[in-house]
Amino acid sequence: MNRREFLKAASAGILTLAPLPSLLRASRRRTRPNILLIMADDMGYSDLGCYGSEISTPNLDALAAEGLRFTQFYNCAKCAPTRATLLTGQYDQAVGTANMEHGATFGEILRAAGYRTIVSGKWHQRPLPTTRGFDRYFGLADGCCNYFNPGTAARPGEGAPGRKRRAPRRWAIEGRAIMGYVPQGKDFYTTDAFADYAVERLEQYKDQDKPILLYMPFTAPHYPLHARPADIDKYRGKYRIGWDEIRSRRYKRQIEMGIIDPKFACSPRDERVKSWDSLTDKQKDEEDLKMAVYAAMIESMDRAIGRVFAKLKQIGRWQNTVVLFLSDNGGCAETPDTTPNIPPGPVESYRALGPPWANASNTPYRKYKSTDYEGGNCTPFIARWPGVIKPGQITDQVGHIIDIAPTFMEIAGAAYPDSIDGRKLKKPAGKSLLPIFKGRPREGHDVLYWQYGSAKAVRQGSFKLVKYGRADWQLYDLAQDRTELHDIAQKHPDKTRQMAEMWQKWWDACKKTS
Repeated sequence: MNRREFLKAASAGILTLAPLPSLLRASRRRTRPNILLIMADDMGYSDLGCYGSEISTPNLDALAAEGLRFTQFYNCAKCAPTRATLLTGQYDQAVGTANMEHGATFGEILRAAGYRTIVSGKWHQRPLPTTRGFDRYFGLADGCCNYFNPGTAARPGEGAPGRKRRAPRRWAIEGRAIMGYVPQGKDFYTTDAFADYAVERLEQYKDQDKPILLYMPFTAPHYPLHARPADIDKYRGKYRIGWDEIRSRRYKRQIEMGIIDPKFACSPRDERVKSWDSLTDKQKDEEDLKMAVYAAMIESMDRAIGRVFAKLKQIGRWQNTVVLFLSDNGGCAETPDTTPNIPPGPVESYRALGPPWANASNTPYRKYKSTDYEGGNCTPFIARWPGVIKPGQITDQVGHIIDIAPTFMEIAGAAYPDSIDGRKLKKPAGKSLLPIFKGRPREGHDVLYWQYGSAKAVRQGSFKLVKYGRADWQLYDLAQDRTELHDIAQKHPDKTRQMAEMWQKWWDACKKTS
């Protein structure tokens, strides 16, 4: 089937719907839920109020109170791989991280099922969303950018926008890519711009007899550290207690909430991080500012999300909308500080959070983004669906972002195509999360796999085998050691060898195109 035939079939619904009478089919379109998928960027396990944070996130906290929180939900520990996996329901190593050439996106699948499909935010794959199943798109089609001015040219009255590199970032409006996008309004802020576009599209399509799929991958709180002064001021001075105390307080709240079992000890401060007390007063003030900006970015994102929630309520779609929230990976320890003499916050700066506060973001876990320890690949996941998900639930059932696309397929009654444009597609590796949403035990994955760069991992049952860099494989029993403090590889050499061989077989299979 070529793309023209696929789109023709999509509009007729013949790829995805059983042969129902036309009236019943129209009724199904009206009753199938809208879907809102929201993703944060580089946000750690403990950065939301409902996961233990002191940061104000009232809209996401309310979402959790009305829905379900997962304590063991996994991603791919890195931006682009996570997105390819999320969109296709297939491991990025098998589907093709940049082009997703061996898979269909959930946009392609749900548009074929009669959904209006929209993306507002960060994309990070080569083909634009409008070529891969999405009707409308606005956002950053790249890795990261300046929040106030994504372009390379300074606006009148401002300094040059802080940047990570000289090459311009790719922005896109609908199907048009723009290299070096410079917004005209000085009040531009990416987080708010993404919400603006989402609200506008919801208003535009409010009366259509179609369910809506809205995918909102924010760039926040990925570096650079940019926020408005009033939002920063709210947190200034609150982090003078230091990262050690913040981690301790977050861990205590997680236990009180039931997010972490008290039998699992909080991981010790990362070996790369100094004790707070060893810093000078000047250093403490600088670090307080970093974390204040980071907290402001998260609160700004929560506020933008609240605007989208309010719009769904205004147009009468809120009670028939599935809302999912997650993060693409754990807190980030990278330090691309290209403006070391400009403090974080304004358009001219380009600063990052760094290991100390990223370690706090990932409380109670070890390590960071780009590793496959829990601190890198386990993050918050919240689901709300009125009438299906009972409010205020917490589950320790294991989920993975490969499960999102299959969940959407089941919600929409959609089938996965065998091919598009002559490309034979690999079937999704994920499993629907609907049994968990409905409060039932799910027959989960026998095995889960990870790989990014020199990071590798495999989880079978409660056993997780992890490798990073040149170090040997490490084995953890997450049922007894959720924070990965006790390597038992030498005690269980057969299990270690067996799981390492499983990982290698999976890796070899990923390379096969048919």
